[in-house]
Amino acid sequence: MASYAPSDCCVKGVRYVGEPQGEDIKIGRWDAYLATPDNAMAEAHGFSAILYIPDVIGIWQNSKLMADQYAANGYLTLVLDIFNGDALSLNRPLDFDMNSWIAHGSTGDNPHTTQAIDPIVVEAIRYLKEEQGVNKLGAVGYCFGAKYVLRHQRSGIDVGFIAHPSYVTPNEVQGFQAPLSVAIADRDHIFTKEDRDQAEMLLAAKGDPWQMNVYSQVNHGFAVRGDPTERHQRFAKEQAFLQAINWFDYWL
Repeated sequence: MASYAPSDCCVKGVRYVGEPQGEDIKIGRWDAYLATPDNAMAEAHGFSAILYIPDVIGIWQNSKLMADQYAANGYLTLVLDIFNGDALSLNRPLDFDMNSWIAHGSTGDNPHTTQAIDPIVVEAIRYLKEEQGVNKLGAVGYCFGAKYVLRHQRSGIDVGFIAHPSYVTPNEVQGFQAPLSVAIADRDHIFTKEDRDQAEMLLAAKGDPWQMNVYSQVNHGFAVRGDPTERHQRFAKEQAFLQAINWFDYWL
């Protein structure tokens, strides 16, 4: 494994303050959130877009506000509900069975496996390229969502950014044949130092442009659920976002 399966730390964090500026839409039968940039900025970026594949909390306050930030930097940004209406709530109890939820969903008949999620991602990519007329597509994946950035380069993703990934396999890392930037927490028992070293070797062997930044004194989830009132977490969160923007500005 290049990272371990999600655990309770994947739902812990802080809800951010702000008023989302985008719109809730449907892509087929799936929910999504679309953040639209100023037209002049979009044109300056060649009408590129970002597919935002979220953590297990899905489309919520933080992911919407972060999508708005990507749009403010010139990228049409789509947050996708890969959980078919069954995303988790923030700060769930510790006895929650994450593996059972992935295998079966909350109701027992709504799984969140690759077989269930892959077609949703493919449909979102089609929507951005065919209906929105996107020229080039970047993708960001946080925690659980990182896996699906890596899985869908061949589906049309041109550039990737992932932060504190979970449930990622070596084959998925090797299969991403495009520029990839990775943001890592130094205190992450899901993406450990050993996983980091293995991923670095895999990325170096591929020959594609890659970057891996490690942020000190932060935990898994810092880039999307870190506490902005705590100095180290705020710095790491903001720098990870700038890492993604700089990566897309250059490679996308």
